[in-house]
Amino acid sequence: MNWIGKEAVVKHHKEVPFRLLEPVPELSCGTGDGRDSGNLIVQGDNLHALKALLPRYAGQVKCIYIDPPYNTGNEGWVYNDNVNSPEIRKWLGEVVGKEGETLDRHDRWLSMMYPRLVLLKQFLRDDGAIFVSIDDNEVGNLQALMREVFGAANEVATIVWEKGKKGDSKLVSVTHEYIVAFARNKALLKERKVRWRRKKPGIDAVLEHYEGLRKKHGDDHAAIRKEMMAWYRALPKGDPRKGHKHYNWSDKRGLYFAADFAGPDDGRENRPRYPIPHPITKQPCAMPSTGWRWEEDTTKAALAEDPPRIHFGKDHTTIPNRKSYLFEIDEEPMMSVFYKDGRAATLEVEAILGAGAFPFPKDSEVIADLVGMVAEPGDLVLDSFGGSGTTAHAVLRLNQHSKEPVRFILVELDDDVARNKTRERVRKAIEGYTPLAGKKRAPVEGLGGGFQFCRLSAEPLFDAEGQIRRDVSFAQLAEFVWFAETGTGYTGKADSPLLGVHEGRAIYLLYNGILKDRSVAGGNVLTGPVFDVLPKFAGPKVIYAAANRMGGRAAREGITFKQTPYALEV
Repeated sequence: MNWIGKEAVVKHHKEVPFRLLEPVPELSCGTGDGRDSGNLIVQGDNLHALKALLPRYAGQVKCIYIDPPYNTGNEGWVYNDNVNSPEIRKWLGEVVGKEGETLDRHDRWLSMMYPRLVLLKQFLRDDGAIFVSIDDNEVGNLQALMREVFGAANEVATIVWEKGKKGDSKLVSVTHEYIVAFARNKALLKERKVRWRRKKPGIDAVLEHYEGLRKKHGDDHAAIRKEMMAWYRALPKGDPRKGHKHYNWSDKRGLYFAADFAGPDDGRENRPRYPIPHPITKQPCAMPSTGWRWEEDTTKAALAEDPPRIHFGKDHTTIPNRKSYLFEIDEEPMMSVFYKDGRAATLEVEAILGAGAFPFPKDSEVIADLVGMVAEPGDLVLDSFGGSGTTAHAVLRLNQHSKEPVRFILVELDDDVARNKTRERVRKAIEGYTPLAGKKRAPVEGLGGGFQFCRLSAEPLFDAEGQIRRDVSFAQLAEFVWFAETGTGYTGKADSPLLGVHEGRAIYLLYNGILKDRSVAGGNVLTGPVFDVLPKFAGPKVIYAAANRMGGRAAREGITFKQTPYALEV
């Protein structure tokens, strides 16, 4: 794929300087100024923010969801959606140069997206995936760009999201958007037999209502069924909970549907045929004309369970059924085309932030479905176009049913949006809120959790002369050293000169008085006495320090010396 300005941006991600994340405690939420949650909201240009996050999180993100500018040409939105904002124009002028003056909006969009996608790829785990929302303005360019960056073999699908029944076009009413899905390594997913599944809409609410009736009626399953059916009937048409109305029988195992297990009518004459005695009359039950779906041993095993997995009628004149339990079939694959009214997302955001707070936000339930298909408890989710905070809200929703929370990182460029919209929505979702708009005025209970709010340092990690800034801590530099050496995110504690062992070699950093002495003989320079007090490792060692004064002994000890800051050209 080619476009005007491509040559200038292909390697631009390497030229972006590393910056530091500076916590803002007064804007954070939760215990330990939000640090304990493992969640981050970062305010700043996402290209610089991604570069700053890379040393800590490279190769650790399970799922990325982004909702970048659609490049519609609409100048009036909360973001300048034709990629012609002052920030982008300034960036293009600096990176692309004079050629940027002749770019049309599609060239500008591609020049903006390319380096960001290249960086995002470095965050993904081998079993991770990325989802990108887009519409007809750039879907073709996005697909081609994703194939180039992630590889055509890793394309999963382009999902069509039908969002409404009306459009404002005079020619064709376009009421859909797209979600382009790519795996980091699709072949690995196939090898591991990974299946992406989402929760069936409404199931959790149905099971929750059933559990309430179970507490009320105990083992009186006739009373439970009566109330379940009345509850289903009272639900409005189109309510996803109503779609499970056939699950109205129950036993001590749970709520179930009495499903047919007659043999399929496929012309076969040798379908299993055997008597199934009724538990009360002891007479053989009526048999379907096509015989049974299961072999006799399977049916006997089902009858032997407690409770039996066979559902019987009042007497032997009715054909038995198999019990299909709702909790056992609560997941399904996401369809490549689905409908979800786009207005629901706007109503949700307006209830939290007020009317007109953020036009056209994404639906947190849809994003929860996407993330939930891929992410498991303890995984990390990244959204570098944070906007109204939908992705964080979606993760918080998922965590209500998780033993170990999924964590999130959001990046938002605009300072006002980050503080007053992204942060506020996520904070209220965590702590609870009273709706500011809409019909419901009852307080909404908080989902729990927290986040640390950070900004990017004004100055890069290295100064104009290539030296490490004086205020950089050992822990901060440790992340960059580890990433430079391994290409992976640093997960250690950074409380020792031995950062860790990677692929059989130990990685050390001598910097900023980690050995409690900033003198030449005591800590930042590799000398014989300094080496003698370092944590021991029998194999090869890589040691970053300001200088090496061990002479020939370094080679004998299996040391590869790398001088800071010059070896950190990352």
